[in-house]
Amino acid sequence: MTTPLRLAVLLSGGGTTLQNLIDRIADGRLDARIVCVVSSRADVAGVERGTRAGIPTFVVERRACSSREEFSARILGHCREAGADLVCMAGFLQLLHIPTDFAGRVLNIHPALLPSFGGKGYHGLHVHEAALEAGVRVTGCTVHFADNEYDRGAILVQRTCCVAQDDTPETLQSRVFAQECEAYPEAIRLVASGRVRLEGRRALLSPERLSP
Repeated sequence: MTTPLRLAVLLSGGGTTLQNLIDRIADGRLDARIVCVVSSRADVAGVERGTRAGIPTFVVERRACSSREEFSARILGHCREAGADLVCMAGFLQLLHIPTDFAGRVLNIHPALLPSFGGKGYHGLHVHEAALEAGVRVTGCTVHFADNEYDRGAILVQRTCCVAQDDTPETLQSRVFAQECEAYPEAIRLVASGRVRLEGRRALLSPERLSP
């Protein structure tokens, strides 16, 4: 019997991705345990969601820290103290400095098919506005390993959806989020399986083990 993967969830907003993980763990679709939540803002619904679920929830604001290194160290300190195996950014809008002991252990989800529509400033509706302005026919979401640059690390899971001619940023966001709800648990399960290895900016999967 495998031990459930211990997750730390980082957020900066409403916590809808956190809630998706909470719900899937509760109904048995995801074998994991959320051991802490850390928010970069105090005044967001994600803090309330974590607290209501009985998860140790902390706030570390960038403006309260003298440097990005201090900000990152305080956030990851909470994750380390909670014994997190994997850190999941879930609408976390700050750049995190990732130390050696967390390399390959931090995931992020982005509401576009990276490397398109990624980087600083591409978050929330801004991403979907850019996709519509570019006239793309297909968009989606990406779960990738985070490094010390915005939206650049090795891609683990991508899921797609079509762009309708009458889409608004809001309708497209809703449809992409439905794919995010499937992609993040899939990525967590892959990490838990031990099949993922990183080679530079590529995430490679070893074959699935066959049952004896």
